[in-house]
Amino acid sequence: MLEIVFLTLIVAAGTGGELCVSHAMKAVGEVHDFRPAALARFVWSAARVGWMWIGIGMMTVAFFSLLAMLSMENVSFVVPVTALSYAAGAIGAALFLREKISKQRWLGVLVVCLGVTLVWLSRR
Repeated sequence: MLEIVFLTLIVAAGTGGELCVSHAMKAVGEVHDFRPAALARFVWSAARVGWMWIGIGMMTVAFFSLLAMLSMENVSFVVPVTALSYAAGAIGAALFLREKISKQRWLGVLVVCLGVTLVWLSRR
């Protein structure tokens, strides 16, 4: 039961964090100038976006949940099962970031989900 809680936190918080950071970075814009002073200004701009900090916080929760899960389960189980974050990322990108996801990408997400199902069913 505890493994399911940690898996849910890894997938939900990790993907939510990535979506928040992506949203923040789209607000900041692309890096075009790679000189140190320009990079420092860019980092400062990104640090002032609230979504960036929400994303970092969520990704921190996901990281520590991953550590907890690795203390309970084999890495050969944990790493493949956390691939559910790829499916969550595609769904989140479509719903929250309004990205267009091609049929080919959805097929790839389905293949990942089938693989996760196989790993989950082979558990112990």
